[in-house]
Amino acid sequence: MIKGWTWFNEPATWTAGEDSLTVTTDPDTDFWRTTHYGFIRDTGHLLGTELEVDFTLTATVAGDYREQYDQAGIAIRVDEQNWIKSGIELVDGHQRISAVVTRGFSDWSMAPVDDPATVTVRAERSGDTVSIRYGLDGAEPTTLLRLAYLPPATTVRAGVMAASPTGRGFTTRFTKVALAPRG
Repeated sequence: MIKGWTWFNEPATWTAGEDSLTVTTDPDTDFWRTTHYGFIRDTGHLLGTELEVDFTLTATVAGDYREQYDQAGIAIRVDEQNWIKSGIELVDGHQRISAVVTRGFSDWSMAPVDDPATVTVRAERSGDTVSIRYGLDGAEPTTLLRLAYLPPATTVRAGVMAASPTGRGFTTRFTKVALAPRG
């Protein structure tokens, strides 16, 4: 599943099986730049690989979300000022499907999803566009959440991410992780 992938901000506790990855986030971890809160954080956990071509990245996530903004999903990172993350985030005691697009400043969007047991998130990079879709509780990720700009023909690190911006950490499990380069 993750053979050859490397960590950006490796968490203290994680295990990888043949078909799954379990991560316990470190406290005070996040990916965020400036907007609304005024701070910059580049401390979230991201396990991925680098590629320059178009691709489809998919992961199913189930987490023991406990504290405000606990989050897990997928990420595509160019550098500390240009990246996209999407998945489940705990907001005001409920899970939300969310996407953060950062081009110098972070831009956050979210929607309620009735606290699903699992969410599957898919990001498809095609030229200068990343399409993010999701599915709940085993459903295929067909619901469009976001279209975002990403510089074309740029090397990115793509993979799975988790963070605990305000909490003590939580455990999440990734399954059905797939990265399929195209072109």
